[in-house]
Amino acid sequence: MPQAPSDSPAIPAPSAPPTPSASSTPSASSMLSASSTPSAATSAPAGTRPRRNPYARLFAVPGAVAFTLGNLVARLPMGMFSVSAVTMIAGSRGSYALAGAVTATGLAATAVVAPWTARLVDRHGQARVAVPATVFAVLGSLSLLLCVRYGAPDWTLFASYAATATVPNTGGMSRARWAHLLKGDARAVHTANSFEQAADELCFMLGPVLAAFLCGTFFPEAGTLAGAVLLLTGVLLFTAQRATEPPPQGRTGAATKARSPLRARGMPALLVVFLATGAVFGAMEVVTIAYADERGHKAAAGAVLALQAAGSCAAGLVFGAVRPRGPLHRRRVLCAAAMAALAGLPLLAAAATGSLVVLAGALLCAGMATAPAMVTGMTLVQRLTPEGQANEGMTLAVTGLLGGIACGAATGGWTVEHLGAATGYAVPLAAACCALLLTVVGGDATRVDAVSSGRA
Repeated sequence: MPQAPSDSPAIPAPSAPPTPSASSTPSASSMLSASSTPSAATSAPAGTRPRRNPYARLFAVPGAVAFTLGNLVARLPMGMFSVSAVTMIAGSRGSYALAGAVTATGLAATAVVAPWTARLVDRHGQARVAVPATVFAVLGSLSLLLCVRYGAPDWTLFASYAATATVPNTGGMSRARWAHLLKGDARAVHTANSFEQAADELCFMLGPVLAAFLCGTFFPEAGTLAGAVLLLTGVLLFTAQRATEPPPQGRTGAATKARSPLRARGMPALLVVFLATGAVFGAMEVVTIAYADERGHKAAAGAVLALQAAGSCAAGLVFGAVRPRGPLHRRRVLCAAAMAALAGLPLLAAAATGSLVVLAGALLCAGMATAPAMVTGMTLVQRLTPEGQANEGMTLAVTGLLGGIACGAATGGWTVEHLGAATGYAVPLAAACCALLLTVVGGDATRVDAVSSGRA
């Protein structure tokens, strides 16, 4: 894997620290590279100390703070929409089955539409595509809200929620910006991917809590309405930062000639791993809710699941602060092995103790392995994705995760119903073991592709 260049010509020590240019992307990348190499440290002026915090160096890149804040605002609703829709529909129509079917339809539509939207983003630019796609998705959310509010036929709920599938992959667009700004600096990209994974966990931890609070405190449609406003505001703020946006590939015609990332060597095998990883998340959520409900503490399920996300968030930040060592494919296998090993803790806690408190601690520990596994997976997706198709490649990975979440939730629910909630924790354990096995089996394909492309 690439490392920060250490054999570049020596740069004479300046009399004062240089001021980085805010309008030059290469200077931002070179600034990060120089700050992480021995030559830069030895050529620094006497009496100054180089910044050692990798996150401080990361956000020293001009424009990074601005686009990150906008993206966080846009990403928070991703954890709100599903909970808000279920609460709103079930409260109005009195049917969790209908609410679940509507959200499942939206998930299926997203799996179909999201890669197409991402391809347009790569081809025509983030601002040009993401804004109208977000407006269309927001209109779908508002349509759902009005249909529920005024008792429209059930089919209108399905149609409205399916329209929200055009929402762009905000996390993928942010990762694409980091990959563009930090091109050639593997350690900085590793830190950026770790931060983005921690941000994902934070948003999916806070989003459901915020949605439940709004729907319960004000009115059932409040969560959907607030999510729509936050999404549109965040995307507008994010896309307004044009200086850090990757150049659209459609201007050069490269995007029209490139193959789909799905056809890249090693990518199908990697997407199957993401499918299995998603099954871990989906099954863990359903089984935990059922386990808490079985013990009369259904209201505590959200807090227990939040601990799992908190463990993953903390682990992601720590993982990003550590210098990556060894080949990427080997780190990927080690992270998958850790995820499989720790996925057994909830099963052990549930079967041996029957205590929700002990289970919460087990989920906190189990969550610490998911972020490193996701970070190495997303880094590998970036390596295997053809030039100029970063958004599409990462959206395919997210689509694999969504499919896995749906499969894991369905399998976990069936297991809970027929074998009990404690036994249900065998499902995420089995999915994590499958992810490890698929990572090992598919490792040769991804390693060969990375080596042949000069990016191993």
